[in-house]
Order: sequence, then structure tokens, then C-alpha cells
Amino acid sequence: MRKHLLFLGAPGAGKGTQAKLLSQTYSYLHLSTGELLRKEIEMNTTLGIQVKDIINSGELVSDELVLKIVRHNLVKDNKGWILDGYPRNLSQASSLNEVLTEINQPLEVVFYLDIPEEVLIKRLLLRGRKDDTEETIRTRVDIYKKTTEPLIQYFKDLSLLEYIDADRDLKTISSDIKQKMAW
Repeated sequence: MRKHLLFLGAPGAGKGTQAKLLSQTYSYLHLSTGELLRKEIEMNTTLGIQVKDIINSGELVSDELVLKIVRHNLVKDNKGWILDGYPRNLSQASSLNEVLTEINQPLEVVFYLDIPEEVLIKRLLLRGRKDDTEETIRTRVDIYKKTTEPLIQYFKDLSLLEYIDADRDLKTISSDIKQKMAW
């Protein structure tokens, strides 16, 4: 059973949902960078104070700081882990790879939740969040395509990529992922 996993996919593809289900089933650590940053802030750690200051000044948290927080969580005792929404670009992927090699926890599989853009937009609009207008969704999808899609080829070249058709029901997708986790 593979236990060092990464989920890739556009916003709304279901990465968080699938990662959460798997982490509950296998007691794996679920690392969503957004949640990790919020947790560090809540716990008022040294890293959290740094993150809060950066966010309050309207800046983006640096790749180095995010990686430091991810590393800090990965070295804790765990049965396995799932990265959700990180890395977001080739530079982050390369840095992450170095850290994973250093701590001897190499990535074992990358699940790419593939979903047609129009289905994605409908799904996000149905979610009903205030900031989910068709225009903002299309902007986020465009940013994703420019920055994150190159990762698909990167992980494919490393023979780690598994395609998952995310335009199906939750149970079918989940079952597909579990099947592909087995060696």
C-alpha cells in the first residue's frame, strides 16, 4: 500500500474531499497547505506569527516558509501522508522533492483529479460560496492552468502520475483511488 500521496487538480476537482476520506480510512496525515497555515496561526507558533504578519500585510506566504511548515508536519510520526494542493508549481515541486529525499519519505503516487472545465465551473457555482462567481472561478482555473498544469508532465516524467476521472460520483472516484494505491 502506498502511503506518501499527493493530490493534484483544479480548484473544485475534489482533492480535499478525497484526501479527507483517505486520511480517515487509513489514519494518514492530511496536509492541506491552507489548513496548515491557519493551524500555525491559531497555535500562535513562531512560524504562525510570521505567517500572520505576512498575510496581514497583504503579501503571499513565501515558498520557503510553506515548505518549512510542510516539512515540520511531515517529520512528525505518521502512518502515511497526503499532500493536498501543494506543490502548486515546478519550483515548489523541486524543493519538496529535496526535502522528501532528505527525510527519507519519497512521494509514491500523484493522483491527478481530471475534470472537464465546464463541469468544474458548474460544480463550483453550486457550492454557493460568495467569492465563487463564474468570472472568479474562470480566473482561478486560468491561474491553475498556467502554474499547476506543468506539474502533470513533471510527475508523469517521474512515473508517479495516476489519472483519476473526477467527473463521477464520490464513491466511484474513491474506489478508483484506493485500487491505485495498492501495489
